[in-house]
Amino acid sequence: MDRDAREVLEKRIASGYSLPTLSPVAVKLVEIASEDTCSLVDLISLIEKDPSLAVSLLKMANSAFFMAGQPVATLRAAIMRIGFQQVRVMGLSLSLRNTFPMGKVGSLDYENFWRISLYRGLIGKSLAQHLRACNPEEAFVAGLILEIGFLIFYDLYLKHKPDVIIPDLDGLEELLRWEEEQCGINHRTVGEFALAYWKFPEQIVACQKYYGDEIADNNVAPLARVSELARVFSHAMFHKQTDFHALFLAVRNSLGLPDETINDIILAAFEQVEDIAESLKLELNKERDLLELMEKANRSLGRLSEKITRYRDEMSKSGLPAFDTLERKEHQPSVEYTLQAVAHEIRNPLVTVAGFARRLSKALDPASESARYAAIILEEAKRLETILSDMDR
Repeated sequence: MDRDAREVLEKRIASGYSLPTLSPVAVKLVEIASEDTCSLVDLISLIEKDPSLAVSLLKMANSAFFMAGQPVATLRAAIMRIGFQQVRVMGLSLSLRNTFPMGKVGSLDYENFWRISLYRGLIGKSLAQHLRACNPEEAFVAGLILEIGFLIFYDLYLKHKPDVIIPDLDGLEELLRWEEEQCGINHRTVGEFALAYWKFPEQIVACQKYYGDEIADNNVAPLARVSELARVFSHAMFHKQTDFHALFLAVRNSLGLPDETINDIILAAFEQVEDIAESLKLELNKERDLLELMEKANRSLGRLSEKITRYRDEMSKSGLPAFDTLERKEHQPSVEYTLQAVAHEIRNPLVTVAGFARRLSKALDPASESARYAAIILEEAKRLETILSDMDR
């Protein structure tokens, strides 16, 4: 990283130059919520000064995010449900979202940025709940604002360069390298400075430092590890070029979570996303997003069907043996390798897709379009499972 560029950025952020201004109430909320002398009355009196923030916190307290039971109608009840310490990070997050525009500005689609960020936050929350490694609400906030530095980076360095082709945000490491080559600094460093300037908790600011293989280090805090896994997970969910099976491999290999748990994490995100989107004043089509994910699963089935057909034709032409005969060591390694490839490349992804469709079918309204699509995917998965079983004999 260019030292001069870093020093220039530090000076600009220290003076508040080009940084969006957060709600004064949200900033003050951070200060008093961390004081031992802060009372419930103090918090209520402060939040009431920002009607937009008050309404958003009430909506969030009544959402599926907090597994709400009886509806709460007062800030007192909302704060009690959310918790003293979490009110400050939630208040900061809601205020932060309101500082940026929506829609498309130049080459940057703010709407899509926050859509992916929201799913990443919800996935982070679910991962934290299953792993019991860090606070779920903090994991949500850390995931939600993980790439916030890119919005500031874009405003500082790229907004006035319409001809510059920006690498995809999904390819994080490539993007960070490109940013440093172009500007001497990357958006994660910008994000780290900005979040510290806005007085976000240190453990959330620290998440900006870790990505990729770095999270394998035992010294990396659980919150940073969960945030990075949530990033990989959300990328696999919505990136068209990522195979559906990779969605499960990323979490299964890193954390050892079974497919059933991964399915629960995905569904929990979809169950909560509309309520939280409303709190963040974000327009979002859950049905469209769910259908997009199922289309990814369907494309995966199509590729598996092609492989099964190709291998079955090869077996019928060349007389390749069934799997159980391999134990007798009667065949050449090339034959063994071919059949192992069938088991690895087809059976595991097929079980993954079938399990997802089965779990989805149980969770959705049978009359919904998503449920009907899930049933079609499940039937196709069963058909391919039958064909593969016949090949084993």
